[in-house]
Amino acid sequence: MTRQEEITNKYFTALDNHLTDIVEGRANEIKEINEIAELLHIHPTHLSNTVKLSTGKSACYFYEHKIIEIAKSLLEQHTKSITEIALLLTYDPSNFTKFFKSYVNQTPSQYRKENLKNN
Repeated sequence: MTRQEEITNKYFTALDNHLTDIVEGRANEIKEINEIAELLHIHPTHLSNTVKLSTGKSACYFYEHKIIEIAKSLLEQHTKSITEIALLLTYDPSNFTKFFKSYVNQTPSQYRKENLKNN
C-alpha cells in the first residue's frame, strides 16, 4: 500500500468512527476536516490533496455523502423524528432540510414517505 492509499484509508476509518460516535451519542459536534487531519497527525491541506489524488473526489465530498447515507438510513426507520435526526447529526432542522434536499432532491419528509421501511 502506498502512503497515499494509507492516508486515504486512515481518513475513511477516522471519518466512519467519528460519524458512528455522533450517531451513538458519544460525540455531539461534527468535526471539521482540519480536526480529522489533526487526529491523523497530518496537515489539512495534505489530507485534502491526498484524498483528491487517491479518489478523484474531495475529502468533503465523502464526508457529506456519508452524512447523507446516515440520514437516509435514519429516515427509513421511524424511530426518530426529522428534527431529532437533524439535531443528532448536529444540524439546525431547517439547515438539515436544505442540506439534505441539495443532495437528494427531496426534503427529508418526502424521502421518508417514499422510503419508510416497515420494521
